[in-house]
Amino acid sequence: MSTSVNLRSLMDTNKLTGPNFLDWLRNLRIVLRSEDLGYILDFPLPDPLPEGASDDDQKAYRKHLKDSDIATCIMLASMSPELQKQHESMDAHTIVFHLRELFDEQARSERFETSRLLFTTKMTPGSSAMAICIKMNGYIERLAP
Repeated sequence: MSTSVNLRSLMDTNKLTGPNFLDWLRNLRIVLRSEDLGYILDFPLPDPLPEGASDDDQKAYRKHLKDSDIATCIMLASMSPELQKQHESMDAHTIVFHLRELFDEQARSERFETSRLLFTTKMTPGSSAMAICIKMNGYIERLAP
């Protein structure tokens, strides 16, 4: 559990303000994955169960709701007050969907700039091949979802 507490501090130090959406989302995925909650961002809340659903189905449904609440709290706690107010009545999956709509153009511009830097990287005479590889690898990692 101490690992998750340490990783949650990532979210405290990197609050979402808007321009840092991609970095914030990357950190959020790291934190949620460390707590086995990564699936929450990828799947919407399940529909309510019909009456007479099996105990296993009810247990899985309650777990998904609880996990979503935890993820939502982590997300809201790591946002600016303005963004908190906009998203406080949403679940985690819906928040990410909405934030993508808000900040996707900026994220697309950032990906374009990173791609441009990657494709224009050249090795200069006398430079280290290792340094160029590390630099290019950094660009590639920034492009990863």
